[in-house]
Amino acid sequence: MTETLQGTSAWIRRFQPSPDAPHRLVCFPHAGGAATFWFPMAQALAPQVDVLAVQYPGRQDRRSEPCIEDIETLAAHAAEEVLAWSDRPVTLFGHSMGAMVAFETARRLEELGRPPAGLVVSGMRAPSRARGGPGRAGTAETAEELVAGILRLQGTDAAVLDDPELVRMILPTIRSDYKAAESYRWRPGPPLRTPIAVLTGTEDPHVDTEQAAAWREHTAGPFSLTVFTGGHFFLNEHAEDVRKVVTDHIARSFQANSV
Repeated sequence: MTETLQGTSAWIRRFQPSPDAPHRLVCFPHAGGAATFWFPMAQALAPQVDVLAVQYPGRQDRRSEPCIEDIETLAAHAAEEVLAWSDRPVTLFGHSMGAMVAFETARRLEELGRPPAGLVVSGMRAPSRARGGPGRAGTAETAEELVAGILRLQGTDAAVLDDPELVRMILPTIRSDYKAAESYRWRPGPPLRTPIAVLTGTEDPHVDTEQAAAWREHTAGPFSLTVFTGGHFFLNEHAEDVRKVVTDHIARSFQANSV
């Protein structure tokens, strides 16, 4: 991290600074997503929670930088950044590909002796069940097939995908992120000590309830599973309830760390 805690670095966005909040939430975007996806979360939780969002290379203001096509490399960078903000308890929250980046970041923080207070993951099967990320966007797929897959997940405004210039700009990033998600392989190791809360959708085409519940194998600490109606981006239609799960998880983790 190249700037003070009052600002941000290339990797971190802080949309609603809450310097007096007792807890931080670091959010990790999905494949093809950017830090701005988490702006509503930051807006809703301020000033009680200081929300940070990770900005991966290759998108928005980092568009000129090459994408990173490896989950573990993304996590290594993220862990270094999170350490700079860990002057107070930190919970990690990742959706879809971001769930894997958050999980691997938590592993690194535990190895460094700076475990996060909690981990929230959504829209992703457990690491031990990982067989590639959503979309299965191999490099052989045409742009039309890739756009159709994105539309099925309902995470991107259809109007954006109707604009050929916007599609031309975002598809390379999406392909790179999908490559990172599809190539991820879990390294067996001890379970986290960090409590894990899992969120999943009943109609998610890439994660069933058993695969979501298998996250239980990855923590020796408290575990919870919340099932919402909806598909892969159920968290958009259940935003308020998702925030409650997150804040309840933070509160329990904060209480446990205060004992």
